[in-house]
Formats: sequence, structure tokens, C-alpha cells
Amino acid sequence: MQVKPLGDRVLVKLVEEQERTQSGIYIPDTAKDKPQTGLIVLLFAKFAGTEIKIGNEDHLILATDDILAVVEN
Repeated sequence: MQVKPLGDRVLVKLVEEQERTQSGIYIPDTAKDKPQTGLIVLLFAKFAGTEIKIGNEDHLILATDDILAVVEN
């Protein structure tokens, strides 16, 4: 499947948070927030975008106004 966002939107692959803390405590799904970092490494507003599934992977379609920063290493 090929997805081409329209207008000023971008496609972001969601990066899942770790399932447990550094000390080994498992975090249940109900206690997790939805991810706020994408594979192309953008920071975006917490409840921004529209979630879609492509294959078995979660993605977001975001308007450029919802993108807060680009993370560089």
C-alpha cells in the first residue's frame, strides 16, 4: 500500500515505548501514553494527527502545524 499525505501533512511511523522500566518493572498497556516520537524523528503534540495502520505497523498523519521539533543527534 502506498500512502501520499495531502496538503501540509506528513506520514510518521510510531515508535513504541519500552514495555518495562530500567529497574525491570513491567508497564501495563493501560498505563502507557501513546507515543510522541516518530521514526523520522519528529516531536509532535500529544493528541495530534490521525492514527492509521499500514500492514501491521502504526502510523500517524500529521499537519505540519502539529510538528513541534526535529530531533538531531
